[in-house]
This record gives sequence, C-alpha cells and structure tokens, in this order.
Amino acid sequence: MRGAATHDETATARFLKGFHLAPLGRREGELAGRWRRDYARKGITLGQGDCLIAAAAVAIDARLATGNPKHFPMPELDVEHWPTGE
Repeated sequence: MRGAATHDETATARFLKGFHLAPLGRREGELAGRWRRDYARKGITLGQGDCLIAAAAVAIDARLATGNPKHFPMPELDVEHWPTGE
C-alpha cells in the first residue's frame, strides 16, 4: 500500500488479492544465506531482501519480474526484466 494513494486503497487491495503469495520458511532462508555467502566470496554483494525474494520465487518455480535484473544473478532463477522509468 505504500505507493497507493489513499483514495486508491480499495482498488489496490483488490489488485493485490490476485497475486499468489510465496512462503518464506527455513529452506528459503537457508538458500538466501547460501547465495549471499557464495556471491560474497566472488566479490559480489547481494542484498538480503533480494536473496529472500529470489529464494521464494525459486521455491514455487515462479518467474521474477524486476526492474533490476542484475540484483538477481542466480542461475536457477527465471528473471524477467521489466524496465522502469520508460
């Protein structure tokens, strides 16, 4: 709801109900931690939030749409670039 105008909250809530939620559990947390560790060893810093999002997507075999595909270099993740500001 952060980006929604107050008068659009009902429509935004209706829109969000159409999304499938990916659970975050121990397996996803461990996968996210392994990615951060392994990429850090290569000199690549990944954000914890990005790794958790990626792990949740992998867990349900979902495609991840993002404006920042370079934040998600994991080969097991299906990433779709949605450019922003265009």
